[in-house]
This record gives sequence, C-alpha cells and structure tokens, in this order.
Amino acid sequence: MKILILDGSPHPNGTTSLLRKAFAEGALSAGHTVDTFHTAKEDLHPCLGCNHCRNTGDGCVYKDGMEKLNPLLLMADCVVFSTPLYYFGMSAQIKMAIDRFFANNQVLRAQKKQAVLLAACGDTDSWALDALDAHYHAVCHYLHWENAGEVNAIGMYTPADIEGSAYLEEARALGRSLKGE
Repeated sequence: MKILILDGSPHPNGTTSLLRKAFAEGALSAGHTVDTFHTAKEDLHPCLGCNHCRNTGDGCVYKDGMEKLNPLLLMADCVVFSTPLYYFGMSAQIKMAIDRFFANNQVLRAQKKQAVLLAACGDTDSWALDALDAHYHAVCHYLHWENAGEVNAIGMYTPADIEGSAYLEEARALGRSLKGE
C-alpha cells in the first residue's frame, strides 16, 4: 500500500511529529511504502477559489509545492492527516494543502482511498479535538474515503508528555494494521 502522510506540524520534533514517525515505523514494518509531505516546509499558497483549475484544465494558477504533492496524493492508497491542534482545528499549514485538493476534486472523489487522522494537543479537555475530528470526518465523507483510524492524543503538550504515553504505540499499531485491497 502507498501511504502519503501530510505533516501539518512546523515542529520537526514536536508531539505531532513523534506520532507521525511512530505511525510511519508501523506502516513500514508492515511492508507499506510511506511518503511524507511537510506542509510547513513547502512553498504553498492558499486556494483563491478562482476556478482557474476548472476553467482552463491547466491545474492551479499557483505553481508551487502542490506540484510536488499532487502526484503523491493521486497515487496514494491512504492519506494520513497529521496535525497539531491549532485553536480547535487543523494547523493552517495542512489546511492550506487540503484546500488546494480542489484542483483535483473530481479525480480524488472518484478514487477509493483510506484516510487516517493523527492529532495531538496540549489541552486536556475531552472535547478539545471535537471540531478537528468533525472536519476530518467531513473531508472523508465528501471525498468518499474510508476512515481507517485515528489517534487523538490529548494532554500532550511536550515531546516528553507523549514519549511517556501509550499514544506512540497506538500510532505504530495503526500503521501496522492498514490493509490494502
């Protein structure tokens, strides 16, 4: 199975990145291939809603990091959304890439894919990830992608917090558990 991880964290050694790395370890140990696209490190622009992609058939008006992401996205069997909680939603970095799915909307909605959510936050309230989780499920529903699992790590403010938790093994196990068609 070809797995694409969209990394929405700007912190290469933060809690979300540790979740992502644990998931990738599990997936690789199960024989899957894993590509990671670091949204915070790429030159990305926000979708303008200009419809250039639809009206011209020439893709997005921006020629930026999405040109690197799009082939990976279209070939992936599973797309992993790995994001920290930023003000009760996905990070702006990953959200910008998701908004740009619009240029490939028809193709993405026709492809049978699995999706995974890896999210971490420092908040300890049980409801803290509810809005982010609802957004993820709405994206899966809209794209007709199967939710293959989630790791929602609450109360994980620092790397030391998550290193002492069960969340990393949960992410590894999720990566190992994915089954291709």
